[in-house]
Amino acid sequence: MAEPFKNLLNKNIIEAMAAHFQKQWPEFDGKGFLTMATNDLDSLELKARTKRITESMIEYLPTDFKKAANIIFTSLAPPLAEDISTGTMGTDGIAGWAVMPMADYVGLRGHDHFDLSMTLFKEITKRCSAEFGIRFFILASPEKTLAVLKSWTTDDNRQVRRLVSEAIRPRLPWAMRLPVFIEDPAPVIDLLERLKDDDEEYVRRSVANNLNDIAKDHPDLVADIAEQWLQDASKERKKLIHHACRTLIKNGHKKTLAILGFKPARIKYANIDILTPIVVFGDSLEFTLSLLSDINQDQAVIIDYTIHHQKANGSTSAKVFKWRTTTLASKKAMTATKKHAIKKITTRVYYPGLHRIEIMVNGVSVAAADFQLLIP
Repeated sequence: MAEPFKNLLNKNIIEAMAAHFQKQWPEFDGKGFLTMATNDLDSLELKARTKRITESMIEYLPTDFKKAANIIFTSLAPPLAEDISTGTMGTDGIAGWAVMPMADYVGLRGHDHFDLSMTLFKEITKRCSAEFGIRFFILASPEKTLAVLKSWTTDDNRQVRRLVSEAIRPRLPWAMRLPVFIEDPAPVIDLLERLKDDDEEYVRRSVANNLNDIAKDHPDLVADIAEQWLQDASKERKKLIHHACRTLIKNGHKKTLAILGFKPARIKYANIDILTPIVVFGDSLEFTLSLLSDINQDQAVIIDYTIHHQKANGSTSAKVFKWRTTTLASKKAMTATKKHAIKKITTRVYYPGLHRIEIMVNGVSVAAADFQLLIP
């Protein structure tokens, strides 16, 4: 069984943080910090653990922010050379997920020391990320913070450039939302324009995720951006655009599909054959799709499928899943078979009963069939 995500911040990590703080400031009450930060730790999820550690830092670091900032800075490990997933706590300083509560500390306590706080965010993100903590500053001082982020779009460090995009995502998972950018994403798009052709896919993927956030509130705007960015686009930018438009594609947004070259499909025949009409929870739904083209030319098609899950009250909840992008040949038939696992996951509760699967081709429903889910 995989290690619970919350254990990225465990007692050993917190003990190591205390040791590094005490090394830089001998008066630090490491025992008191550890007691407060680990109180009832096993019952807390990752974000709650982060909050608890941040609160403990506020309690036990100096009230003078400049002194606390120096302790934080000198406690950091050397910058990471690769992805944030490589960051671990070691004898050389703090890195990895342990820096997240440090970024939140700066976000909560550093507002009277703007320049110093920006320096800390820039250094913290080189050891993991400061994408949560810096959002306190975006909300409190948007113009000043955006000006700094703009200067970071050309920074030599890819972690810093990625922070620009992650920090301004309107709907960043696990983070506080940015209502001002949900309402008007223009300042976000201005910075994404500067990052869309970044040398690092790591940064470009963040840009795509940001645009996907924006698409949830401004679908036509993101479609227009996709059309603009596709002009003279490199293969790397095309990949970014397709990833950015994934929610719009799933939703069958006609303008986006047309811009990406996926017009309404001309299909003479579509059928779905359920190979497992009764699925036992923990097994897989298996099905075969058959399509027959109705025109004398090849067609670019995006094939997705929607599962209408049974809910406790008898209604259903639809979830779209990506399947494949392919070419439906002129006047030709194609078949494809898929297995879809139905097993325990943290984001869904399954209920027994009649479920439905629906096939979408270029955003349009072309076939559907039912299956029974049994939960022993």
